[in-house]
Amino acid sequence: MKLLSVTIPSYNSHEYMEKAIKSALVGGDDIEILVVDDGSSDNTLEIALKYEKAYPGIVRAIHKENGGHGSAVNTGLANATGLYFKVLDSDDWFDKTSLLKVLDFLRETVTDTKPLDMLICNYVYEKPSAHKHKAINYHSAIPCNKFISWKDVKHFKMSQNLLMHSIIYKTKLLKECNLKLPEHTFYVDNLYAYIPLPYVKNMFYLDVDLYRYFIGREDQSVNEAIMIKRIDQQLKVTKLMIDAHDLSSIKNKKLQAYLTKYLAMMMIVSSALLVKEGTPESLEKRKDLWAYLKNKNKRLYRVISNRKFGRPLQLKSKFVRQVIIIGYLFCYKIYGFN
Repeated sequence: MKLLSVTIPSYNSHEYMEKAIKSALVGGDDIEILVVDDGSSDNTLEIALKYEKAYPGIVRAIHKENGGHGSAVNTGLANATGLYFKVLDSDDWFDKTSLLKVLDFLRETVTDTKPLDMLICNYVYEKPSAHKHKAINYHSAIPCNKFISWKDVKHFKMSQNLLMHSIIYKTKLLKECNLKLPEHTFYVDNLYAYIPLPYVKNMFYLDVDLYRYFIGREDQSVNEAIMIKRIDQQLKVTKLMIDAHDLSSIKNKKLQAYLTKYLAMMMIVSSALLVKEGTPESLEKRKDLWAYLKNKNKRLYRVISNRKFGRPLQLKSKFVRQVIIIGYLFCYKIYGFN
């Protein structure tokens, strides 16, 4: 059995997908690389088949009708045979040295039969157009290089959310929690990094910069203009996160606090984008989002509303809206990333 299944969702990715595939090939026979062609109209499938032929038993090319990023992840998970599961987007890549360290650790964990539901690693924003890169680590939030449970975690800063880029799940866990991401929807990586967490009992933080997250293409889903254009999909994902768990029923208070903070971040991002767009329709959508949360869970609504940005993001005042926009632009200038 393979140690690690790496799914590479690929849609019209022929210009850059080979870098992603080659970075994963460093894992050799311990790894399986599932290149999921999501109904591309370019040479994506041909490239995937080329690598499948060159690396039999390691690379598998899977063709499917177009269903979006979530659908491609679902397909990869359904076909995964590795003990652990990782998603690598086709325009991103692994740091090779870090990947070898990850595989060494997983091999040792399996050999010693230590329980591990989730492995956490650092990721790095790469924005070549601005000559910027920024590593995201969890030094202050998670005890390093030791097996822990949720009771051992500390405070997560807003920049330290666990994202798809930083998480490796046990494959069996994802299948047992029946994770199914929605089709034809962007931003489902938030669901991937949120829904399975209550099922995670044992975790480990390996302090390596594994995932290199490319950011800066004009057509990228995290481009601000694209995010505003696709705001309805952002809202859909946020509402699915609201529906996913009754956070008041989660007994571990640290896990409950983390999930609440993550959901609050989604509410803040969605609201800020709607305020920045500023049309009557977008401001009505903002109102609807907060009403949705309130109707689903009044206690959770009060908790999130009482956070630092909760109340201001609901106010109608033009002055407050302008302050929100200035704050958004300031953060963008400081970090250089959306």
